[in-house]
Amino acid sequence: MVNRPRRLRLNQNIRALTRETRISTNSLILPIFLQEGNNIKRPISSLEGHFHYSPDRVSEEIEKALKAGINKFLLFGLPAEKDIIGSQGYDENGIIQQGIRKMKENYKDEIYIITDVCMCEYTSHGHCGILDSNYVDNDKTLDYLSKIAVSHAMAGADMVAPSDMMDGRIGRIRKDLDAHNLINIGIMSYAVKYASSFYEPFREAAGSTPSFGDRKSYQMDYHNRREAVKEARLDIDEGADIIMIKPALSYLDIIHEVSQLSNLPTAAYSVSGEYAMIKAAAKMGIIDEYKIMCESAVSVFRAGANILITYFAKELAESIRRGDIG
Repeated sequence: MVNRPRRLRLNQNIRALTRETRISTNSLILPIFLQEGNNIKRPISSLEGHFHYSPDRVSEEIEKALKAGINKFLLFGLPAEKDIIGSQGYDENGIIQQGIRKMKENYKDEIYIITDVCMCEYTSHGHCGILDSNYVDNDKTLDYLSKIAVSHAMAGADMVAPSDMMDGRIGRIRKDLDAHNLINIGIMSYAVKYASSFYEPFREAAGSTPSFGDRKSYQMDYHNRREAVKEARLDIDEGADIIMIKPALSYLDIIHEVSQLSNLPTAAYSVSGEYAMIKAAAKMGIIDEYKIMCESAVSVFRAGANILITYFAKELAESIRRGDIG
């Protein structure tokens, strides 16, 4: 036989040399949950190993992440009070704004801060926009999303990440950021966000479960593939800098297809349900948590993602250091 593919699988040295999919710690983003108050470090029961932090204690998580090689963070906020229009989302002293200022004060350019821009964590009804009866009014919501994004940027965020799935929000946010001379603030668009059952642990962590109904009128139907391409193209045309797909593991086909649309970076969010399932199965002793974590992360990059948002960011950084992936 002339062709023997096994020659390139003979030992770890040659397998590492000929790997097709490479992962760097630079491509990992760690979500962090900020809670209004002081001296708070409270375990999140649905996300083992993760905590709600008040701004004065978030440096504890930042230090661990930096030591592991992770310096990019996606922030979510839990306000002390909520109202029907989510006003704490754009308050200059809101929880995210407090957290950004504290993190930048302590770490300056050592870290890169991305903020989730949505209303569900701040509204008393838990939906991602302004209500007209029981319907989320798309165009009215754009005003508020833009105010949130501008407020985060003015507090010091490096990038904003709209996750609401309202039509036209990328163009509106880009326009208003530029009008405030915030031209260098990037937009990571949750361009393709499905109405998924994999979000349940996050909703407990972020206190964002809708008080009625569901989000199927604005998040995508998981039966649809072509619609994902349409959504991504719209956000590209409106000025997004990075396109994100959420969730990740059940949508590898979507990650691949969207990654082929343009030369923009493609991000994927390995969501709370994916993380929780791995943790639960490992506790039952039916899988090897470390190996499954590595394999599932590589699959996302192999599908075409350049960036991975994951609750396993610190652990994956260790696996890269060890040479098990990367």
